[in-house]
Amino acid sequence: MTFPFAKEREYFPILNEKIQLSSCSQSALGRPVEEAIAAYVDTLRYTGMDWNLWMDKVEEAKGQFARLINASPEEIAVLSSVSDCASSVATALDFSGERNQIVTTEMDFPSIGHVWLAQQKRGAHIQFIPAADSVIPLEYYSQSVNEQTLITSIPHVSYYNGFKQDVRKIADIVHEKGSYLFVDAYQSAGSVAIDVKEMDIDFLTAGVQKYMLGIPGIAFLYVRKELAEKLEPVVTGWFGRVSPFAFDIKHLDYAQGARRFETGTPPMINGYAAAASIGLLNEIGVERIEAYLQSLSHTAISYAAEKGLRVMSPLDLSQKAANTAIYIPQASKAEAILKKKGILVSARNDVIRIAPHFYNTEDEVKAAIDALAELPASL
Repeated sequence: MTFPFAKEREYFPILNEKIQLSSCSQSALGRPVEEAIAAYVDTLRYTGMDWNLWMDKVEEAKGQFARLINASPEEIAVLSSVSDCASSVATALDFSGERNQIVTTEMDFPSIGHVWLAQQKRGAHIQFIPAADSVIPLEYYSQSVNEQTLITSIPHVSYYNGFKQDVRKIADIVHEKGSYLFVDAYQSAGSVAIDVKEMDIDFLTAGVQKYMLGIPGIAFLYVRKELAEKLEPVVTGWFGRVSPFAFDIKHLDYAQGARRFETGTPPMINGYAAAASIGLLNEIGVERIEAYLQSLSHTAISYAAEKGLRVMSPLDLSQKAANTAIYIPQASKAEAILKKKGILVSARNDVIRIAPHFYNTEDEVKAAIDALAELPASL
């Protein structure tokens, strides 16, 4: 397989020293992102404060994310974490009527489930869709979502094993029942092509430090334009107002579009980083990235089987994103051992996740699997 991203790989100096295959937790730091962070620091050092420039960068990041998922910038809110985004959506919903059910899945990241469980005090009834052999059969949604379901929450890609769901088919099922669809795209955005219009998504959220090549501390929330104007989140702040700089403490109004879901001062340095990182992804093209990562998935699955390792990810590449999960009972210890060898992977429960990005090579994936195969049997 010819490596198609040799030029772009040069942006990531850590790859000269280590094999970083941890994009499901934290991607490698690219020079464009490093330079953007330095540019923000320079404004503090030499200007002291440049509020308008900082806000322009945050808006640029918002625009880049909108482009990444085929949305408009006014449909994007900027917050600090995916948990914040989910909480903002949850508090905008009314659970006092007959339609008061939240359907979520056992494969959602725990913090998403925690946000929905917290709504029980507001009248919500929670139902968890179980997994079957580490995937969720499509028919489980037809069986679980009904006329009492207000919102259905799904992960686009599972954090545990990279299982990728058919969002459009799920959207058709839940919308037929009158439910909103909330998609956690933290494990897909930047590595899987997303079109919120074609997929018919109501809400979508993602942070930047994983496949979007950024750093922790910033997340984006997409809210479908027609829906945003109908909702008033209780989790709010001065940036969710019509005129934040009016400093009107006694008037609670809501800005147009998704901006009404914003809260306090956005994370400026993270905005700089996100504008650079997502800009790089848009320049390369996520469709190209996804096709290449699919070939690395094939390598990971077949080579792991050759080495006698148990793969916990779907073997059908159409049901799988970049993360290949290998069963290792004491995964955290295995992660530490590989780290000492200069191989960065990510443990979750009983799996080691090998999560390459476009800058990784087939040989690097094989090297990580070789290292796992060499682990003591006691692990």
